[in-house]
Amino acid sequence: MAVALREAERAAEEGEVPVGAVIVHEAHIIGRGHNRTEGTSDPTAHAEIIAIGAAAQALDNWRLSGATLYVTLEPCHMCAGAIVLARLDRLVFAATDPKAGACLSLADVVRDPRLNHTVEVIHGIAEQEAAGLLASFFQGKRKRADGDIPH
Repeated sequence: MAVALREAERAAEEGEVPVGAVIVHEAHIIGRGHNRTEGTSDPTAHAEIIAIGAAAQALDNWRLSGATLYVTLEPCHMCAGAIVLARLDRLVFAATDPKAGACLSLADVVRDPRLNHTVEVIHGIAEQEAAGLLASFFQGKRKRADGDIPH
């Protein structure tokens, strides 16, 4: 999760919502990513999607069986769907997302028994650090929007 947190910090430095993701397979990082929606003007450029794409390329296989995704924020519906489709074994996320989370908060897509694949979920690892990054980022955005920070 420490590497995912560093990815989230990179996102914040780039003006992106600070979410980072890392995929581990057989004790090796095979994919990593951070949010890039603003920089790419791509609504699908979430940390998880970028990490899944990188991991699939690293293994030369879209099936990521045996791999674990570590992400700093609970995945949204789009990312939860990609996690299921990629056949990841495990999802470990730090902070819950009460407004968009689809792995615990609003829905539980990755553990839905009606789907052809389900994913083990562990949450709360490094929750304080991840939530702190998000809170600081949005607090800074609000201050800039209010004109409290000189340009």
